[in-house]
This record gives sequence, structure tokens and C-alpha cells, in this order.
Amino acid sequence: METHDKIVEAGAPDDHVHCIIADLTVADDRQRIVEGTVAKWGHLDILVNNAGASITYGKQGFEANEDAYHKTMDINLNSVLQLTNLARPYLIESKGEIVNVSSISGLKFGNVLAPYYAISKAALDQLTRSLAIDLIEHDVRVNGVSPGIVKTNFMTNEGMTKEQSDKVYDFFGKEKSSCPRRKCGEPNEIANVIAFLADRRLSSFIIGQMIVADG
Repeated sequence: METHDKIVEAGAPDDHVHCIIADLTVADDRQRIVEGTVAKWGHLDILVNNAGASITYGKQGFEANEDAYHKTMDINLNSVLQLTNLARPYLIESKGEIVNVSSISGLKFGNVLAPYYAISKAALDQLTRSLAIDLIEHDVRVNGVSPGIVKTNFMTNEGMTKEQSDKVYDFFGKEKSSCPRRKCGEPNEIANVIAFLADRRLSSFIIGQMIVADG
């Protein structure tokens, strides 16, 4: 598995890596992720909800059909809620951490190019705040990160060629209004924010916040 191999190549011992192939929109798969993790390690300390998609079926904006809307919401919002509910008792036991990965698309500005994606991320922001208020009663912290333009395989997964994807990243990377430092983000820059939020020694007084990381 590509993810497993990359983690090992980065220096993690092979027996410290536990990969589960699953579809987060399938209830049995979500349960398998949580129960399989607890069975492997005996506890659950951190939940990072990082899956995301913008399902359009080749259409733009509100031309995308109802199925595209529901699929986007299932991946970006419902899977987070359901995984959190499944992980809840284990995280309460460990006094753990939850970090949700949202997007600047969920902020107050309208998005006519990918409205379903923006709607799902705005809802995720509110879910994060609501969960934070609820779970801090059990000493479980919930926070999130809202990345800007980050160079990943997101666009190729949505149907673009690598050449098209590179052009998009190149355009936004040079556009000061999109990225003031004139350079797209790298995945490790978002990972560092996630690690910060998941480390109670560093961020213990941060609760229910969406940290914008947009360059």
C-alpha cells in the first residue's frame, strides 16, 4: 500500500504502522477502522478526520446533481460525525484529541464553483465547534485546521490530468490574493498544524478552534 510504504520510508518502524483500507461512507467500514485500531493498539488517543472530496460528476457549481451533493456531504461531514461517535468512548477513556481537516472554502465567502464542497466544510466547522463544547466535559479536545491551496492529489482524484492540476496550483501559487506568500502549501505544513493541535503539551488551551493555514 502506497501510504504504508511512504510512512515506513519516512522512518516509522513497520510494526508501528497499521493500515486499514476502507470506504468512510460505509458504516461497517467505519466501525472496522475504529475497532481494528483499538484491537491493534489497545487504546485510541487521537482521531484525525482528514478525508475530503468535491464530487461533481463533471459538472460545475449548482449544475452538479443531487447525488453529487449527498456524496460530498457523506464524505466530508457525515463520515466525520459517525467516526467521532464510534471513537467517542475510547477517546473519553484516553482523554484524547480530535482534529478535523476543513478548508478555507468553508469560511464566510460564497463559492459558486464548488458550492457543495463549501457547504460541507462550513458545516464541518460548526460540527467541530459543537463537538468541542460537548466533549471537553470529558476532557477530550476538538479542534480543526482550514487549509488554503495545498499541493496534493486532490484535483487529479477529481478528474484533472496532472498537467491541468499543476497549472491550477501554479496559478493560485502566484496569485497574491489567494496566497500572499506566492507559494502553494505543502502537505507537511498542514500536518505540522495537525500535530500541534493534537499535542496537549503545546495547545492545551485551544478548544473548538479552526486554525486557518492559507499562506
